[in-house]
Amino acid sequence: MMPLSDGGVAADGPVAVVSRLLTWSVVDGPGNRFVLFLQGCNYRCAACHNPHTMGLCDHCGLCVPGCPSGALTMKDGKVVHDPDVCINCDACLRVCPRHANPMVRHLSVADVLALLRENAAFLSGITVSGGEATLQLDFIAALFAAVKAAPDLRHLTCFIDSNGHLGADKWAKVLPVTDGVMADVKAFDPVRHRRLTRQGNVRPLASARLLAAAGKLYELRFLMIPGETDDADEIAALAAFVTELGLKTRVRLNAFQHHGVRGTALAWPKMSRQGVEAAAAALRAAGLQTVALPAVWLP
Repeated sequence: MMPLSDGGVAADGPVAVVSRLLTWSVVDGPGNRFVLFLQGCNYRCAACHNPHTMGLCDHCGLCVPGCPSGALTMKDGKVVHDPDVCINCDACLRVCPRHANPMVRHLSVADVLALLRENAAFLSGITVSGGEATLQLDFIAALFAAVKAAPDLRHLTCFIDSNGHLGADKWAKVLPVTDGVMADVKAFDPVRHRRLTRQGNVRPLASARLLAAAGKLYELRFLMIPGETDDADEIAALAAFVTELGLKTRVRLNAFQHHGVRGTALAWPKMSRQGVEAAAAALRAAGLQTVALPAVWLP
């Protein structure tokens, strides 16, 4: 796997490689939030519903011929995207062998602050997601510090959505300017976790403990996959872990669906609403006080 890097440094600080942005969202943290989805991930989850955010474009050009609007061209050995003629058909995402996105934007801290100011009257905060947001940690730290320092923006809360695969020293760099983290645990059984993500689960479990101790763990997220993470042992392990963190810890159960998924996971069954609700009932019976379910159930 090639190492991932950020977008570089501009005159006013780090530049982020942004796969997508939302000017408002009610499912990416508390209230109405501005969301940046950063490009690049250190996991390779089979169940990922945003697989095009995993890799970085190596400018191979395979996406260019199939672009129906001519929005993608090769210039000086680089794939160039023209958003003015793009029809957002996502054909390029489906053919990329690296799970990359040739339509990324490179945004500086000043760029994002300007976008926040355009929408601030309607926002509760900003969430940086991914991919894996913490691969671009310097940008997050600089952005959140700038938000906190701006009199017209400091009312916005700053959240990170993360897989938790980050060491304590790196968390220390960003937590002083972070109001909350939504952290994933993909599986409690270490063999299963590695099979599903190609990474171990020591770091995400340690991160959840660290974040909870620092008062920055807004939500622990757990994806339920039939035949994998929906079994009794995984749910019992989740209950025990949250008991360790504190029974008031907010837990969100997500249901595996086929939306956006590629490869072998398309043959996996979808997670049923009944199965998720049964797991939620088991967690509440174990004493957990806040268990959230999916806001939308896909047909």
